[in-house]
Amino acid sequence: MPLRSILLATLLLTSCGSKGPQPGPSAPGSLREAAFPIGAAVNVNLLRSNAAYREVVTREYRSVTAENAMKFRSLHPDAATYTWTDADYLVQFARQNNARVHGHTLVWHNSLPAWVTNFQGDSAAWENLLKTHIQTVVGHFRGQVSSWDVVNEAIAEDGTLRPSVWRQHLGPDYVARAFQYAHQADPDAKLFYNDYGHEFGPTKRTAILNLVGSLKSRGIPIHGIGLQLHTNSNRADANLAAAITTAAQSGLLVHISELDVAMNPGKTAGLTWSSALAEAQKAKYQFIVQTYNALPAAQRFGLTTWNVTDADTWVRGDCSCPDWPLPFDDHYQRKPAYDGIVAGLK
Repeated sequence: MPLRSILLATLLLTSCGSKGPQPGPSAPGSLREAAFPIGAAVNVNLLRSNAAYREVVTREYRSVTAENAMKFRSLHPDAATYTWTDADYLVQFARQNNARVHGHTLVWHNSLPAWVTNFQGDSAAWENLLKTHIQTVVGHFRGQVSSWDVVNEAIAEDGTLRPSVWRQHLGPDYVARAFQYAHQADPDAKLFYNDYGHEFGPTKRTAILNLVGSLKSRGIPIHGIGLQLHTNSNRADANLAAAITTAAQSGLLVHISELDVAMNPGKTAGLTWSSALAEAQKAKYQFIVQTYNALPAAQRFGLTTWNVTDADTWVRGDCSCPDWPLPFDDHYQRKPAYDGIVAGLK
């Protein structure tokens, strides 16, 4: 049996009967053994303070993304101030545990500090603001952060370029210039365009692919597409497959960058977790991973869940309802969804 098949068979057997965390960053039967990097967006405060959280991240993942610690508001709260503490902590953690760091995100219309949203400069001043932020941040982490979501969610639901502060003050080609500035600051970093909605239907997906294709054809340094895939149990498998396979047709790296599978899309206040929900979620995770795993190996940059356990998910706060979107439960135990990931890797 090939080595990869042996490792995945071991992973499947181990995960099905797990009673709790197992020690060590290279523990047998962890997601670290997958053929491509599997990672999680992590909360730095939890990583510092919660031993169970830290143990799961250490054991299972060989890629980490900062959930919030590298966003504009976190790193650059005032015009003359950069705050590196949390992001540096994550980079140090990754280095100690032989994990890759994916940077998120340099340019987004959300999570901006007031000094940016209230900025009164002319277009040249806005250009300097954009360039200085990108190059200061990427330069600070040069050689430590291997990839970046350079521009995040620039396409609106109707397929047009979102009317953000960046477009308003810098015009539509700010996207291309952002990639150029990031590449100048770290020529070795892989640069991604990241967005949600690839699986909604052709309108937004086509617009994203057209944007990325245009950048690529112009020689703009873009290396990959990030598919967020904040999805749910009602999303048709055909839509998910279309999102993943059409992204790969770009010829670029494909990163499933913010994966979770919500199980309460109706936002029912009294919904309770059940074996039926668990099996449905397992099947959805298995399908997504299986479809991604079928892409050419050279294009599989990795798969990243958005946070680690159901206790830490953004989904509950967003819907103000019970939900269980991640592969680990509130007590840091593996769920059937975890086994679905393993089965998808076979």
